[in-house]
Amino acid sequence: MGQQVCMGAMMTCSFGAAPSSLVVLPANRVMAGGAPAANIMDHKPMLNILPFGMCSSPANPTVAAATAAAFGVLTPMPCVPNTAAPWIPGVPTVMIANMPAVNNTCKLMCIWGGVIQFSSPGQFTVMD
Repeated sequence: MGQQVCMGAMMTCSFGAAPSSLVVLPANRVMAGGAPAANIMDHKPMLNILPFGMCSSPANPTVAAATAAAFGVLTPMPCVPNTAAPWIPGVPTVMIANMPAVNNTCKLMCIWGGVIQFSSPGQFTVMD
């Protein structure tokens, strides 16, 4: 049983240099610990998923270009998350706005190869 994720949850990316916090808009009208609760569709880049500092993924075109310009020396560039698919696997037994809820064990894949996961769910009282 995991903890429900809400606005302010802290996340890390496997290719990011810094943590980031999840933004959940109150459109779903469901609160967890006083903050808006997340569902699997809260994955939109630059709206829900903010940058993770510098990106070091060689699959990221800006990192690849900077690395090529530096004669093959890996050169991190500013992170611009590119998350096209929803959080997985979600919690199918808990629905928020007709979509599965997100708990602290869910993961999100970035197109540039990073795996985004939670380091803190944003609240510690509501369990899935």
